Order: sequence, then structure tokens, then C-alpha cells
Amino acid sequence: MKRGCMQRNSRKEGPDVWQFRWSETRLDGKRLYHKKIVGTVEQYLDEDAARRSVVGLLSELSTDGRPTNSGTMTVAQLCDHFEQRELPKENTWRSHATKKIYKAYLTRWIRPHWQKYGLAEVRTIQVESWLRGLPLAKSSCAKIRNLMSVLFNHACRYELFDRNPIYLVRQSAKRRTPPATLVPAEIKALIDGLALRERTLVLLAASTGLRQSEIFGLKWGDIDFERGTMSVIRSIVYGVVGPCKTESSQKPVPMHPTLADALTQWRKRCTYVRPEDWVFASKRYRGRRPYWGQAILRKYIRPAAQRVGIQKRFGWHTFRHTYSTLLRSVGTEFKVMQELLRHSSFRSTLDVYRRQ
Repeated sequence: MKRGCMQRNSRKEGPDVWQFRWSETRLDGKRLYHKKIVGTVEQYLDEDAARRSVVGLLSELSTDGRPTNSGTMTVAQLCDHFEQRELPKENTWRSHATKKIYKAYLTRWIRPHWQKYGLAEVRTIQVESWLRGLPLAKSSCAKIRNLMSVLFNHACRYELFDRNPIYLVRQSAKRRTPPATLVPAEIKALIDGLALRERTLVLLAASTGLRQSEIFGLKWGDIDFERGTMSVIRSIVYGVVGPCKTESSQKPVPMHPTLADALTQWRKRCTYVRPEDWVFASKRYRGRRPYWGQAILRKYIRPAAQRVGIQKRFGWHTFRHTYSTLLRSVGTEFKVMQELLRHSSFRSTLDVYRRQ
């Protein structure tokens, strides 16, 4: 089984899967057997397609530990190897949100254009030209460029290739237009036109600068009404609960008395008020999950904004931009802004918010 074998296995639920099995001999002579789910029969229609997806793993099984004929490896095969090693659920190096975004960029942009290219055929200028032609914002192009660099670093790490052609690719992430923000009069008009739940959410977002994932990840036990602070210790993205974006994100957040009063009124209306319950627990799921933020934004907050004459296109992150803009408008120092926005570095505060 030095070169491994591919088997098709059935499951009680869902389509059949391809399972790759191989063995290795340790230095003490003991043989170890391994197996790995490659994907479903919907992803790989036949055994040949499934085997092509593990070409990187086969390279690792060479007798001297070096890749065999790695120059013939394609970008598609590298993507398969990267997904199998770095993006499964059991790999905790990256957050669920990052994995989901990586998979989306791989499927939508990188694979369709580059899948047939050999690793040695990918050229720096080619990638630059391709990125400039994509119908995307500069920030999205920069993320795709960074993911391609991650892919080639992955190839180097596993000795599947010996260089990273993306290293010198130039791609700016600078916005073409400044992000939308709301002025105090617009925020007041919006709040006055909302029901208690949505009013509390907008007050929370606009007065603390919390990210959407952090707002809906709050539990009642995180809020200290006596001290006027809240602890942001988790986030929820695509329904999956995980840690905050950065270590700095977990610092206590000051709470304005107006927000504290709104939260108190909201708690009186809630069915789920134990310390371990979500602040914005969904009745539909009997409190097991929080509300879906995008649904509330689409069904309630944006229509209310239009009714009061706010024509700007905005999302949850607009309130974070608005918060930082208001801080700067009253002369707040950047170091203080970094603390309040809970950025991991001072540079993040300067780069993202100085030129709003």
C-alpha cells in the first residue's frame, strides 16, 4: 500500500465517499495504516478523479520524503491538497469563517481560471494581469491574491514546489470610495423609527462598534450592568460559534447608560434571560440559537431607514465605521480608538479608519 488505494464507501446518509488508504513504515520497522476521506462521488465522479486529487499526498509518500515529479502538479491538485489538509473541520488553525471564505474564493475564482496550469507555469505578471481584470473590488482582489500566496506557501511547506510566484504580485486593497457612514441625525431618526428589538440592536452596534458576529454572540452573562461593561468572548459566524476575531477583540467594552437602559427593557421582554442564554435568542429555535442578523437587517432595519429618508446602502459593519468616525470627529486619539475598536494593531486603526 505504499502508493495507497482508493475505495468507494457507502454511508447511511448522503452520497458515497472516496476513501484513500495507505501505510507507512516507521524507523522501528512497525507499519502504520492510515485512511482519509477524499470527498464524495459528486465531487469526484470516478476513481481516477479521486486519485488525482491526492497527488500531493502521494508525493509525500515518496521513499526519501521529497516530492516526486512535483513540477507536473497542477493548481487544481494543489487546491485539493490544501483543502484536505487545511480546511477540514478538525483543523483548528483557521476559523470557520476563514475556511468558508477560502472555499468560496477557490471555487468561484481560482479553480476556474488556474486549475489546468502546472505550478511551474504560474507567472507573477500573469496573476497581476488576471487580478486587474476581475469584476471585483480591490479589497476582494487583494484577498484572492493573498489566498493564492497561501496556496503556494502550502506547496512549499509540504515540499510540493520550491517557490512562491505570488510573492511579488502587486495588488492594492485601497477602497475606490470611502465606506458609508451615518451621521448622528440619521442614527437618531433610525432609532426612533424602530421597534424595541431592532432599536436595541442599532444602539448596541452604533455605540460600541461591535462586529455583527460579536453582537449576536453575546449572552446575558457577558453583560455587567453594575459596572456598565460587557465582555466580548465569542463570535458566531454562519451559525457556528467560535472565538473572537483577535485576542484584542476580547477586551471589555464600555456601555453607555442609554444602551444599558435599552438592554434592560429588552430583557424584560425576553423569554430567555438566564446568564447562559443569548441576548438576542431566536424564539423559532427556542433559544438554542440567536437571531440571524442579516434577516433582521433586511426585513426591519433597512425598510425603517428608507421610511425616514435614509437612502444610503448600509450593513452591520456600517455602524462600526460610523462609531470610529464619530470617535475621530470629537478628537479621540488613535491609540484610544484602537482600544475602543479592539484592533489587534495600531496600524489597523490607521489604515482602515484614518481616511474615512
